[in-house]
Amino acid sequence: MSHTRKTLLLVLLCSWCTACSQAPNSNTATETDPPQIASVDVVEATPSETALTRGESSEAVIPIKISHGYHVNANPPSLPYLKPLEIQVPSAAGISVEFITYPDALTKKFSFSEQPLAVYEGDTSVRVRLKADQSAAPGKHNLSARLRVQACDDKVCYAPGEENLILPVTVK
Repeated sequence: MSHTRKTLLLVLLCSWCTACSQAPNSNTATETDPPQIASVDVVEATPSETALTRGESSEAVIPIKISHGYHVNANPPSLPYLKPLEIQVPSAAGISVEFITYPDALTKKFSFSEQPLAVYEGDTSVRVRLKADQSAAPGKHNLSARLRVQACDDKVCYAPGEENLILPVTVK
């Protein structure tokens, strides 16, 4: 092979290697990638204070605000593999949960599902029926609660997430 041909081949090889090294990295976000959304960032839960009398029950309301353009799966969900909005409140300080009432769902059709799905959108609320037993100490209590949620838009669902909440309760 002549010296000129070797030089030309070397130049072409270097050009090709340079072009390959400048190719977009598959780990780099592009304009066509969906935005990275955290499910808990588009769902806001703000528990309201609840008053309980020892030996009686009362309802705590947890308003839920879902950002415009997003929805979450209803509880119960339309399909067993879907992750519903869920509130968990463990018993503490003589206060226990009798039952939780989730809102009525909207039924909507989305491009990613063959059947309509039961979802929540916008502003809604979850109701938690609490009972204070006779041993509950009078005064203010902050019950730990957990919100589990999976947010979706009209094209895709995002990774499920969890958020810790404080449920303020005053026992009389």
